[in-house]
Amino acid sequence: MNFQDPILTEAKKDFQYLLERGFPRTGALEYVGNHYLLGEMERNYLNRTVFPRAKIESRKDKLILLADIEGKDVLLDGYNVLITVETMIQGEKEVVVKCEDGVIRDVKAVFGKYKKNENTAPALNSIISLLKIFKPKGVFFFFDSPVSLSGELARATREILESQGVPGDAQTSENVDKTLIDLSYKLGGVVATSDGIIMDKVDLVLDVPGYVSKFKRIKN
Repeated sequence: MNFQDPILTEAKKDFQYLLERGFPRTGALEYVGNHYLLGEMERNYLNRTVFPRAKIESRKDKLILLADIEGKDVLLDGYNVLITVETMIQGEKEVVVKCEDGVIRDVKAVFGKYKKNENTAPALNSIISLLKIFKPKGVFFFFDSPVSLSGELARATREILESQGVPGDAQTSENVDKTLIDLSYKLGGVVATSDGIIMDKVDLVLDVPGYVSKFKRIKN
């Protein structure tokens, strides 16, 4: 898919124009998508990359450097972070994009259909080993319990944390958004996510896939 397509560029401008003027996101996306005859992937791309300017600046102000996690608890939006890193490891670079609000997102939007695969362990190891370098107080993964086999994934994550000697835990939650938001204030923690709703409600955000991507380029 060509994200530099002139038609998609015009669609982005129109979508942001409507968002800036307070149009509901879902309705604005449907209108622009229908007007430009966009497919599902192109609509996902718009939805995950384009935001009103005020929201872009607000979210960017919350992003912290990886070095700033030293001595802090890092709370990970499990599936959100894992799926993006898996996609990068799989080599699907064309669907992993830097969004206007400063974080990397996977525009495939496969969350509800997620299944553990051959890239899961390498992705978890990449995430945990990278965080370990910068000496966080603890690393805590939260996976949405309604997703099939989340408990099994949490157990596998705990095993990797233990094998790497990283303090922390992995567990399931019926409402990961609320869990992350509440704990971020209770612990003064850093939240690793690209979920806009969570980003808007916490103080400190870490773009883990963005740093994994930079680390991979340096290593290669």
